[in-house]
Amino acid sequence: QVDVVESGGGLVQPGGSLRLSCTASGSSTRIFLMGWYRQAPGKERELVAHKTSGSSTRYSDSVKGRFTISGDTAENTVYLQMNSLQPEDTAVYYCKAHFYGNTVYWGQGIQVTVSS
Repeated sequence: QVDVVESGGGLVQPGGSLRLSCTASGSSTRIFLMGWYRQAPGKERELVAHKTSGSSTRYSDSVKGRFTISGDTAENTVYLQMNSLQPEDTAVYYCKAHFYGNTVYWGQGIQVTVSS
């Protein structure tokens, strides 16, 4: 049983910051990639950022320069530092763990709300 658990969401004012954490546990297989996705009401789930085991990172254009993904896939943990948050960043944020062998697990999601 693999568990992917997110934490750190909540309510923040525009211009504020939040840090999300994600940890995957329950597998002896190494992780190839961990990433953050988000889904706003009425919209499809979209990539926010991901980080590979080779430390390559990718960001969506909408968050470049504001969000930073960090952590170590070898430790099965990633973080998402979100700065200069805007109302359009409001969404449920999901963590994905992609293991070698092509197995993918998702967290249950965590709400981030940006509002004054």
